[in-house]
Amino acid sequence: MSGAPTGGQYHLRHAGPDGVVEADITQVAAGIRQLSVNGFALTESFGPHEMPAGACGIVLAPWPNRVAGATWQLDGTTQQLDVTEPKYGNASHGLLRYAPYRVVEQTESTLVQEATVYPQHGWPFLLETRVHHELVDDGLRVTHEIVNRSDRRAPFAVGNHPYLRAGDAPVEELTVTLDAATRFTTDEHKVPDGSEPVDGTPFDLRGGRVVGESDLDTAYTDVAADAEGVRRTTVRAADGDGVELWQEASFPYVQVFTSREFPRGDGVGLALAVEPMTAPANALNSGEGLRWLEPDEAWTGSWGIRRVWSR
Repeated sequence: MSGAPTGGQYHLRHAGPDGVVEADITQVAAGIRQLSVNGFALTESFGPHEMPAGACGIVLAPWPNRVAGATWQLDGTTQQLDVTEPKYGNASHGLLRYAPYRVVEQTESTLVQEATVYPQHGWPFLLETRVHHELVDDGLRVTHEIVNRSDRRAPFAVGNHPYLRAGDAPVEELTVTLDAATRFTTDEHKVPDGSEPVDGTPFDLRGGRVVGESDLDTAYTDVAADAEGVRRTTVRAADGDGVELWQEASFPYVQVFTSREFPRGDGVGLALAVEPMTAPANALNSGEGLRWLEPDEAWTGSWGIRRVWSR
């Protein structure tokens, strides 16, 4: 689409037993611009001529969240990244936030795009990344592939930044549920400085918490998984209808964020981001969740968003 700040716009459609699943995926940042099942919105959306506010729907690679002070150590040498979060002095959400992806394959219901992370100051590695969006009967499955094309082993982490909805239900009335026992505490720069149990705190989402009564920008670990290693966050309206974000064992961390500055008509309002991550913030420094690939080694991992109905 000419003039679109997120580049090409790719519409996907799948006719399932519960209605038509539709999504719009962007070329820039391989973002999810909208996702619905039979007209029931599963994510926040933005127009083709709008920027994705608050990183709405974008891929976060080769790290999600923040790198403290935009610096990290590699074999005893300080690596200086660009400061992309001036308010806190950090490097935020990786190196592909404004990068155009290349279409590798497209059908009516699937889209595969790839983008290269080239060596640059603060990042002396070459990574090939690929994102596969596939509509399924109840929503969307997203699969990431990372291949190290450097001549030495390279670190990486990956995440996504969708904001979830439950149809037209007011976000402040939704209930978010996540069976996670531990959260990361953060310093004044929003960088993890420890962890603590969520028991008895406003960060405990295990029994469900009303979004409008929450103030969260919180990364969780020790997230309960089923027998296949899948972790789930549900967001439901008062009638029980809603959306679930699921993440395979390759994505053991999740960030929950209540933004009160999300664009709403002529003003701003509340939105809820649920972000699957392979590692928490500052993994390049802490090493937690950070993965290393040998030359030409590949990694894949999947997560998704699905429609759920009242119990």
